[in-house]
Amino acid sequence: QVQLVESGGGLVQAGGSLRLSCAASGRTFSSYAMGWFRQAPGKEREFVAAISRSGGRTYSADSVKGRFTISRDNAKNTVYLQMTNLKPEDTAVYYCGADFQRTVPAKTPGEYDYWGQGTQVTVSS
Repeated sequence: QVQLVESGGGLVQAGGSLRLSCAASGRTFSSYAMGWFRQAPGKEREFVAAISRSGGRTYSADSVKGRFTISRDNAKNTVYLQMTNLKPEDTAVYYCGADFQRTVPAKTPGEYDYWGQGTQVTVSS
């Protein structure tokens, strides 16, 4: 069993920055890949970024490339999402997920084994 707790969301103006954190507990953190997804009202959950178990490989959606950076600190059991140059279309609930099955983390939410409760990010224009 794994518990994931996101934090760091909030209200920010367009062009601003936020850093999301996801703290994990329950199993050896370095044994699973991690991903960030988001879900806006009335839309499906979509892939944002993912990172391999060691942190050596990262993957991002085209919509956030150059603006969002995923990283992890295995000593602190935490994965981060640094978001810069935020846009109103980034407004959503952001979720972190744990993928135990794959060395290269999945980009579809159905492949993830555990999820956090989500943190709201609202970007005003």
